[in-house]
Amino acid sequence: MEPEFLYDLLQLPKGVEPPAEEELSKGGKKKYLPPTSRKDPKFEELQKVLMEWINATLLPEHIVVRSLEEDMFDGLILHHLFQRLAALKLEAEDIALTATSQKHKLTVVLEAVNRSLQLEEWQAKWSVESIFNKDLLSTLHLLVALAKRFQPDLSLPTNVQVEVITIESTKSGLKSEKLVEQLTEYSTDKDEPPKDVFDELFKLAPEKVNAVKEAIVNFVNQKLDRLGLSVQNLDTQFADGVILLLLIGQLEGFFLHLKEFYLTPNSPAEMLHNVTLALELLKDEGLLSCPVSPEVGHCHPGLTGCPALLWPADIVNKDAKSTLRVLYGLFCKHTQKAHRDRTPHGAPN
Repeated sequence: MEPEFLYDLLQLPKGVEPPAEEELSKGGKKKYLPPTSRKDPKFEELQKVLMEWINATLLPEHIVVRSLEEDMFDGLILHHLFQRLAALKLEAEDIALTATSQKHKLTVVLEAVNRSLQLEEWQAKWSVESIFNKDLLSTLHLLVALAKRFQPDLSLPTNVQVEVITIESTKSGLKSEKLVEQLTEYSTDKDEPPKDVFDELFKLAPEKVNAVKEAIVNFVNQKLDRLGLSVQNLDTQFADGVILLLLIGQLEGFFLHLKEFYLTPNSPAEMLHNVTLALELLKDEGLLSCPVSPEVGHCHPGLTGCPALLWPADIVNKDAKSTLRVLYGLFCKHTQKAHRDRTPHGAPN
């Protein structure tokens, strides 16, 4: 990718360098928030509401936040905020002056936050690294989650979404993609986007869901028979990503080296790796009817930019609707192909 193109894509001001390939490890991704997104009125309003909430909460401690991007990264304010919200005392030093001690403090705080929100680390839309590196989107996700947990009556602006640009380092160079990131949920029917076919199926014709599942399971078992595999439960057997990857390999002619995925995953992180790889393969082949979230964390209802946005963690968590969305693209392509292959062409001799 040419540097000039990156400047145009990211809308970088003069003097600010776009990322070099060596800055990202192979397969690494980095998100950028272009100036047009930063100036979005609802995005600015969300920051204002959150800052006023934090300042009001920490008023007895005479702490004032002026920038969510610059004031939250070292864990000091998050430490005080969480202790006051959760009414507990964290075992962390009050003042951390070095980067190492600040990261340690931030780790202690975020571990406590995730426990309080009942989130595993891999489910959270923030991390120690992203907060410490002043990632504004991660900071906002964290603060919105805290506000919803500890002050649900706080009037946050609804349906706040911004366009972000992801830069990924691939074997062929840097690859860019524009995505929409949802920060707050929908609140009215007017805000809410149209539902997709599976939303309608589960809501209006739940009695037909099993028939759809049965048709897809039969299709899958026909394709996996040569591998000596079979599927009985669509909801659970795709959660670790193994059968999904083997099915994609059979249907699309991919050879996946065993070093690329976990054949016997032993943890949610390994399962998540497999499912994410499968979705990337399907996306590259144009077989997904809805976009894949750039985040791997769990999809909380109403917090996605599209009602059918695919979150890898939802498949790991055995969400039937998400699993059906993924398999449906393969089902349609290859059942239609089989039908075309059976249809005679031209007049018979």
